[in-house]
Amino acid sequence: MQLKNSSMNLEDRLLKRTLGRKPEGMAACLLPFEEDGSIARDAFQTAIQRTEEVGLKCAVNMDTGYANYLSNDERAKVLDWTREALGADRPFVAGVFVEGVDGDLIDLYRRGADTIVERGGTPILFQTTRFHDWEGDEIIELYTKVCEPYEAVLGFELGQMFAPNGMIYSEEVIRGLMGIPALKGIKHSSLSREEELKRLALRDEVRPDFRIYTGNDLGIDMIEYGSDYLLGLAAFCPEKFAERDRLWATNDAEYFELNDALQYLGNVGFRESVPAYKHSCAVFQNLLGRIPTSEPHKLCPRRPDWEGAIMKDCAKRLGYF
Repeated sequence: MQLKNSSMNLEDRLLKRTLGRKPEGMAACLLPFEEDGSIARDAFQTAIQRTEEVGLKCAVNMDTGYANYLSNDERAKVLDWTREALGADRPFVAGVFVEGVDGDLIDLYRRGADTIVERGGTPILFQTTRFHDWEGDEIIELYTKVCEPYEAVLGFELGQMFAPNGMIYSEEVIRGLMGIPALKGIKHSSLSREEELKRLALRDEVRPDFRIYTGNDLGIDMIEYGSDYLLGLAAFCPEKFAERDRLWATNDAEYFELNDALQYLGNVGFRESVPAYKHSCAVFQNLLGRIPTSEPHKLCPRRPDWEGAIMKDCAKRLGYF
């Protein structure tokens, strides 16, 4: 489909269809740290509970949770802490990260997924650079085999501005993935409205119940066109995202002002270098008094010393100060 001449008609159609629709929102939760560099478990679990209580789902061991920097043991601890914080029955999503690990990919993905499913979570499959040399049908076949034992799995398209192991799939691959019954949706993080609109149109054509979770922190109004969301930005202030979603669902015009304030935060927090957004998130959360330090993971790219001032300006616009 060529969007160059038809994108406005497509946007109009999708927008009209989603007026009054409450999106399914998920926050890719930040992993905070203590002054001594250890994981701030208490602050993490409090954030998990806060996110759930306001009406968003929690996604852990994601990019925002430094999944690419954690050991298998640390990722398992995060899963246990999440289950403990949420109680026995509440669902959550967690990343399966296999980049840089030798072995059969089907086995690696299933082992990672098993650790999540055993704790009552839904696995979301991070991509690996091994995919970069594969044909589309090979990727589809792998997802099909990985998903076979599970009731529900999510996929992930991650642009390389976030991480080098990511890739944006072709329409052929997305169409094939939508044909896998256990694959319930995909997080799309290209930061491109055009690409995401294509995903939404394809979903409507092929499988209307398939979820497109926007990962576009620079275009969070994609919920207006039918996307759900799984955003690192939502970890900055999950209660504001929950409020925004309720305003949209009730056709309240206050939605637009709040969405603009959240988008301002997104534009600042997700500026170049994009991976440093996690440090911005830590600074923001520390300003609100929610985590003990503004330090990110020691391997995470850092923001400048004046980050606190600009994050405080974002927080003021959202009514925190």
